[in-house]
Amino acid sequence: MKLVRSLLSLAVLTVSTLEAQQSSRTEPVTGLRANATGYHALVGARVVTAPGQLLDNATIIIRNGVVTAVGAGLAAPAGARVWELKGLTVYPGFIDAHADLGGDLPAQGGDVGPTHWNPQVRAWFSTTSNLKDDSTRRVALRSLGFGAALAVPRQGIFRGTASVVNLSDAGVRERVLRPDLAQTIGFARSFALGGMYPNSTMGTVALMKQTFLDAEWYGRAWSTYETSGRSILPPETSEALAAMGKAVKGQQPVLFQTESEEEYLRAYKLAQEYKLTPWFRGSGQEYRLIDVLKTRTQPLIVPLTFPDAPNVANPEAALNVSLADLRHWYLAPTNPAQLAGAGVPFAITADGLSSINQFLPNLRVAVSRGLSADKALAALTTVPAGILGIDRTHGTIAVGKVANLVVSEGDLFTEEANIRDVWVQGARYGVSRPPQVDPRGTWAIASDDAGTFKSATLRLEGPLNRIRGTIEMPSRRPVNITGVRIIAETGRLEATFNGEQLGLEGSVLLSGSVRGDEFFGWMSLPTGTDATYKGTRTEPYVGAARGVVAVKVPKIDLPFIRPAMEFGRTAAPEQPAAVVVRNATVWTQGAQGRLENADLLVQNGKIVKVGQKLTAPKGAVEIDGTGKHVTPGLIDPHTHGGVSSVNESGFAIVPEVQMGDVITQNNIWFYRQLAGGLTTTMILHGSANPIGGENVYVKTRWGSLPDEYKMANAPRTVKFALGENPKRSPNRYPNTRMGVQEIIRDHFLAARDYEKEWKNWEKTKTGIPPRKDLRMEAILDILNQKLRITSHGYRADEFLALVRLAEEFGFKVQALQHGVEAYKIADELKKSGVAAVVWSDWGAFKLEAYDATSYNARLLMEAGVVTSLHSDDNEISTRMNWEAGKLLRSGVTELDAMNTVTINSAKAIGIDDRIGSLDAGKDADFVIWNGNPLSQFTKAEQTWVDGRRYFSLAEDKVLREDIAKQRAQLIQAVLAASPADAPAVGAAARSRPGSK
Repeated sequence: MKLVRSLLSLAVLTVSTLEAQQSSRTEPVTGLRANATGYHALVGARVVTAPGQLLDNATIIIRNGVVTAVGAGLAAPAGARVWELKGLTVYPGFIDAHADLGGDLPAQGGDVGPTHWNPQVRAWFSTTSNLKDDSTRRVALRSLGFGAALAVPRQGIFRGTASVVNLSDAGVRERVLRPDLAQTIGFARSFALGGMYPNSTMGTVALMKQTFLDAEWYGRAWSTYETSGRSILPPETSEALAAMGKAVKGQQPVLFQTESEEEYLRAYKLAQEYKLTPWFRGSGQEYRLIDVLKTRTQPLIVPLTFPDAPNVANPEAALNVSLADLRHWYLAPTNPAQLAGAGVPFAITADGLSSINQFLPNLRVAVSRGLSADKALAALTTVPAGILGIDRTHGTIAVGKVANLVVSEGDLFTEEANIRDVWVQGARYGVSRPPQVDPRGTWAIASDDAGTFKSATLRLEGPLNRIRGTIEMPSRRPVNITGVRIIAETGRLEATFNGEQLGLEGSVLLSGSVRGDEFFGWMSLPTGTDATYKGTRTEPYVGAARGVVAVKVPKIDLPFIRPAMEFGRTAAPEQPAAVVVRNATVWTQGAQGRLENADLLVQNGKIVKVGQKLTAPKGAVEIDGTGKHVTPGLIDPHTHGGVSSVNESGFAIVPEVQMGDVITQNNIWFYRQLAGGLTTTMILHGSANPIGGENVYVKTRWGSLPDEYKMANAPRTVKFALGENPKRSPNRYPNTRMGVQEIIRDHFLAARDYEKEWKNWEKTKTGIPPRKDLRMEAILDILNQKLRITSHGYRADEFLALVRLAEEFGFKVQALQHGVEAYKIADELKKSGVAAVVWSDWGAFKLEAYDATSYNARLLMEAGVVTSLHSDDNEISTRMNWEAGKLLRSGVTELDAMNTVTINSAKAIGIDDRIGSLDAGKDADFVIWNGNPLSQFTKAEQTWVDGRRYFSLAEDKVLREDIAKQRAQLIQAVLAASPADAPAVGAAARSRPGSK
């Protein structure tokens, strides 16, 4: 019965195809119908019907674009056009699940109609409705073996819908296989579309969040309007929000294009938060997330983007290459193999390459570096067919499936084989022709023309698609021939060699024809004259017609580390059940003050007790603190490192953006901060906005994923900015200090109006439901003291104005940042309960910072203001103990100086209940110093975060030795993979990793 159903399905598909020109075609035939045969028999080939399934001496029967039979030894049926493919290999046609076919550029003057207020939101764009792709791109992709592709738009952040199309030369109406299959989103904005917002990564993420919310609201709003009998005014019309309707309900896939492992993590988090059905176009850096990806099943499409070899041609050049770049050069070609080894399903795309001609060579490199040929074929056929929902008609060579085929001269995955033909829905497209001649061998050639040679020996060898050779005159050394190629259409050979053999300066261009064992042609000399020659083959060449991809990169056992750079960790440090530091000078920064010859006891990541001769649990890790000092982990309440972007300046008011969305694990400053004893930092939005974005509290848990750096359940703070910075954007309001104050006030009032609208609707449930506005929600949280203000500024008058504005609206400013004139209003700050976060001695670096004093911190502390130091600088954040030490010269005591980078810092940003002192119950963040921590000669020997030792000088020494070892191995690998004729010094080696 199953066989009968299969035959009936085949009959229906075949008949429907036969009648395509009649019953299924809307366009009338002009003139006579096309009458080319659709009946073909491909005989004698080696046929790979599916990954791991091979038929020798097989025949494929095609009728009207569909495979009607496939098997070994089948006879060609009468009436079929026979294609003799003996010695050739046939694969299922490839499928590219992320192809840029062009055709999505905006019209001159920009998009028109009720699309979206932001030109970067083009969700309304349809690749089906606008299918007018670039034929050059289509032919280039087809020549690589692809018969079908997901055509993906590339303009904007929300880019529109992607459609599955075949890559034939048929009309656009006949090429669409699955229209508007998935919405597509990318993290990079298109400058061609214009628009000021967003211009940062966190702004892009905020726009995505708001658009997802708006699309869901849009559906409800229009439903309310229709169910009211259209008795109320309709909501706005937005084609973009309407187009996102199915996606936000999880009914249409959303394809995220990511360019790094961190963008993948951000996209995944967005998909989870907004309940999307995500697909991911990867970056080629997935090997850095193998531990994460092996637990996930969402479709993944990976490019074969392998970096060029770093420049290690001389010691100076090699010194400038980072370990991260060396590792990526070595590991990127193993990315597909590592995914396959971890059991992660993935498709391969030709997208992302600087030249599409790199695709097949890079594919072979991936196979040579560990990806099995079967897995590679699956990633190009069955896996993308499944993702795109066309697996019943595409992906394998089977009866009833569409005749999409790749005809190759050999094994496409292990040999340098040329693609001969590509079939798309039963139509053959020639890609290359076999060489008409084989010129390889040893030739005796001669010329009677003056200025050339009487006799010479020409040797040509190697595979036909990569011939190499030499030419040698009597009593002279051989000269390499370069650029040897055979013109398939004419059978002629072209090459170049250095004219020094002839006593000429410059290159000689040689062109010739081979007829059996005779060779004749002419040479173009650098003198401008031409000379003829002729010759005979004296010795045939014995060797393979195609080269085999050879792995030239030595095998190196590189450990998995995170981040993938210098000092990366193989795993998070263990958290001992108990740790005791004995006989040290302990700076508690709490009620106990500074204790000599004291012990610190930690259990399960928390401080238990500080005292003398403490009893530790059995098995506790004992650390001898004799002669050493122990302090709480240092805190920096103002940094900008460790994130992908700092300012979102597209709008003046942007509290909806969140720095926590753009934490990067690939940040060496986290390690350097640990080395300086810093365990907690607050990463702030920049100062380009009167109201900037939400800040993020980070613990320096080196080696973690981005979200693992975040301090859990931390209070929320937002960055305000006063003074020069927020008013200096020439194309944006405000442009004056007065305007800064006024735009803040106006948005406070707007938020209260927004709140009233919501309360009224929730009470009456009448009319169009209000939309959730992330910007207004954030400002309401500010007004309701759920989101605390920490404000950049310098001048005392502006700080006072902000404090009074907050009092007017009934809330409190948490902290003033920088505050070089804070000493002028110390009493007012004390009265209002506002903390001051200042520099130790910065000032006069611009006009509004001119009236600074190095006594600022002391004066504030004497007035009773909670006073903390900050860095606002990556370098300074690695030595905050030095900054505290500088205060001693202003008369501040040692304990008070240490407070400015520990407990006062914690108070200033509202986390003193958890860190900042060595009081019982607080997080076990502490530092062991080899001397007084306020001395510039002192080093942090160990830095502990949450009871885990994330840094030690001893481990650092081991890591430095391992870095040197890895660098040496990788540099040798680069040199080994370089072409033999690469320059010894100077230009960078540009070989592909893994092959020549």
